[in-house]
Amino acid sequence: MAIAAPPRFDPAFRAQLAALFAWRRDVRRFSAEPLPEGTLEGLLDLATLAPSVGLSQPWRFVTVADAGRREAVRANFRACNAQALACQEGERAARYAALKLAGLDEAPCHFAVFNEDDPAQGRGLGRATMPETTAYSTVMAVHTLWLAARASGLGLGWVSILDPPTLTALLDVPRHWRFIGYFCLGMPSAQDDTPELERLGWECRSLRADQHLLR
Repeated sequence: MAIAAPPRFDPAFRAQLAALFAWRRDVRRFSAEPLPEGTLEGLLDLATLAPSVGLSQPWRFVTVADAGRREAVRANFRACNAQALACQEGERAARYAALKLAGLDEAPCHFAVFNEDDPAQGRGLGRATMPETTAYSTVMAVHTLWLAARASGLGLGWVSILDPPTLTALLDVPRHWRFIGYFCLGMPSAQDDTPELERLGWECRSLRADQHLLR
């Protein structure tokens, strides 16, 4: 069998790739317009190209279209968010209360991502000493989908202020699946290359030099 020649990624492509990284945002503000038919399926196909330990592909994507389940997710978010707000003090509490932390009401597409910690696929390769690598693999699939969505002009929002056991029960998935995150997907109603939390003064991105430890 002939082996295809690998593509060559020229400087123009690399510049666009850097721009894609810079413009990938955790989106909270969506347009309610529905996604074109087949959009999510295409993104999920790309997500399966992510690396996974032992080629185990442990990610499990669950779409959430039922209105009742979506409302139950919103209710859980409100409860968890109220608890998080109660832990803030002083000026930080006021800042927290002003943040928009989810796009659950506007986004046309919702899905949850779970990890199968010990899948049969992959036959255990590479995870005997680091079993958590299956969860890392699932997060890589999410990131792959995230970049692909942004390249298509779409926004993705990761809703992390939720109770994992509640979501696992609510979505009626196998109990041994581990909840990784709940996501909103749609056309962003506002876009910026600076994270909203940075624009609002909640936190600043660290400089690159601060992330490196040389020995």
